[in-house]
Amino acid sequence: MTLTQLNNQIIQCRKCPRLVEWREEVAQVKRKAYKDHEYWGKPVPGFGDPQARVLVVGLAPGAHGSNRTGRQFTGDASGNFLFPALFRAGFASQPEATSRADGLILKDMYITASGRCAPPDNKPTPEELNTCQPFLERELALIQPKVIVCLGKIAFDRILKIFAVKNSAWKFAHGATYNLQPSNLKPATLICSYHPSQQNTLTGKLTVAMFDDIWNKAKSLLD
Repeated sequence: MTLTQLNNQIIQCRKCPRLVEWREEVAQVKRKAYKDHEYWGKPVPGFGDPQARVLVVGLAPGAHGSNRTGRQFTGDASGNFLFPALFRAGFASQPEATSRADGLILKDMYITASGRCAPPDNKPTPEELNTCQPFLERELALIQPKVIVCLGKIAFDRILKIFAVKNSAWKFAHGATYNLQPSNLKPATLICSYHPSQQNTLTGKLTVAMFDDIWNKAKSLLD
């Protein structure tokens, strides 16, 4: 299976009735600011460099961000904080991400998520995340990243589950790093970062300098 084939499977998925109903309702009702936009309204696949050595794992699409644009972190406040940082670090060709046709190219990086459908209140259930997990597992197998950056604790917990890590010393903390030694994949370094949500960025829990440190650390591990 190629990434293109996998992404086609992701887009066609309708396994979680609650999420299907919500994402499609949002795409029909729309937000007033985007009333003239054609919403994506489907599961959002990963995107980026197929030969990437860095895999970024987020939470799930935003109702009026990725669920509208059809691309991870594109068209919402989290992306407005993420992509300038990736541009400064040399992973993105431009600091803006507004649509799938905006010309953005990721270099040595692939961005994906723990859940592929916009969830009500931005909270997928554990069962919904479990249903989505095989998609992330296949991405890991296809990309074989050297570095995995988890944006938020839910992404961190999902990676630990996939890699069957049961070490109680592995705690989520911004900037924390751990060495993954799977039996069926290449070794990888796991880096933790606070999610670039407005809840974190507007309160100062995640600053520009703190976020830049994450991407500089990822670059140094590639070197």
